[in-house]
Amino acid sequence: MSYKQVVKDTAKVLQSYLTYQAVRVIIQQLSETNPGQSIWLSDYSDRQKVQDSDYYLEQLIAENKELALRILTVRKDLAERVLEFLPEMVNSNISQSNMEHRRRLLELLTQTESSSLTSSVTDETNIESQSNQSENKEE
Repeated sequence: MSYKQVVKDTAKVLQSYLTYQAVRVIIQQLSETNPGQSIWLSDYSDRQKVQDSDYYLEQLIAENKELALRILTVRKDLAERVLEFLPEMVNSNISQSNMEHRRRLLELLTQTESSSLTSSVTDETNIESQSNQSENKEE
C-alpha cells in the first residue's frame, strides 16, 4: 500500500467521523429545541449508517434538505477547529502510546528472560545437588 492511499483512506475515515460528530451535535441541539426532529434524525442515522458519510448525506438530502445543510455546516466548523490541532496531537499520542507499549514489551521480555535464567539456575542447582548426593552415597 502506498502512502498516498493511506492518506486518502485516513482522510475518508476522518471525514466520516466528523460527519458522525456533527450529527451527534445536531441531535443534542434538537433534543432541546425540537425533540421530534431529534428523534427522527436519530432514527434515520440508525437506519442509514454514517460510516459512509457521502452516501449518508446524499440520502439525507433526499429526505430532509434543512438537516443535511445543517450537518454540512457543523461538520465544516468541526473540521476547521479539529484539524488545527490534529497533526501535533496525533503525533504526540502515537509517540506516547508507542513508548508505553515498548516499555511493556521490555518488561515482558525481561520477565521471560529472568524466569528462563532462574529456571536454568534451578536446573543446574538440582543437577549439582543430585550429583553431590550420588557422590556422598558412594563414599
